[in-house]
Amino acid sequence: MFSQIAVTDITDIFTVSSPKGRYARIENRKTYGLSFCEDGQITYSLNGIQTVSDRFHAILLPQGQTYTLYGNKTGNFPVINFTCTETICETVVSIPLENPDTFLKEYERLKALSVFDGKRCEMMSIFYHILQGLSEQNHHSKIILPAIRCLEQNYADPTLTNAKLAQVCCISEVYLRRLFMQTYHVSPRQYLLDIRLSRAKQLLAEGAITVNAVALACGFTNPYHFCRIFKEKTGLTPTEYRKLNRIYEI
Repeated sequence: MFSQIAVTDITDIFTVSSPKGRYARIENRKTYGLSFCEDGQITYSLNGIQTVSDRFHAILLPQGQTYTLYGNKTGNFPVINFTCTETICETVVSIPLENPDTFLKEYERLKALSVFDGKRCEMMSIFYHILQGLSEQNHHSKIILPAIRCLEQNYADPTLTNAKLAQVCCISEVYLRRLFMQTYHVSPRQYLLDIRLSRAKQLLAEGAITVNAVALACGFTNPYHFCRIFKEKTGLTPTEYRKLNRIYEI
């Protein structure tokens, strides 16, 4: 989930003191939120699904969604609100933590920097480090990490299959697909397609090679198939995308 996040801004960093019995309804959340727990417990409810925030579970709160929360136990909950370029999730996501103190320390570093001007780069670096740490904390992520590395290094290989990905993880294809859906909410095929399209956008914007060459460089053996998929996912043909996003200057 976090490996492809492109954060555009960290909008707020604060700690919420939530008493037992607190009830709140959040309407159309303006940003994504990453919440930790120093102590206490909160239950979030969205679309009939309840998700618990406690010391050993971080919570990812979805932008644009309406949900309720209830304070089961009094406690303090550090929150980082942020925006990004892509949709991450549309529901409340629980992230198991093996070492919560590590993330709380990183949060305090981030919060301390937020009071100073000109610290955006350092803040973004810390936040990305937090996101990377969350990816590594997830047990399912650890199991399929070899597949992720394989996808990142070999996305241009048109022969890359679920069988090969499962093999590098020493698991079955069925289990591979299940873990991808549980961890990233997409199939391995869709994850690979997202990588290929992201790389294609970059190459198109640079404008150094033809559309056909872009297709081949990103693992599409058929340029026509590439053009069809690209328009289906972006609403633009590769040529239209290049015209609108061409980089002319350094």
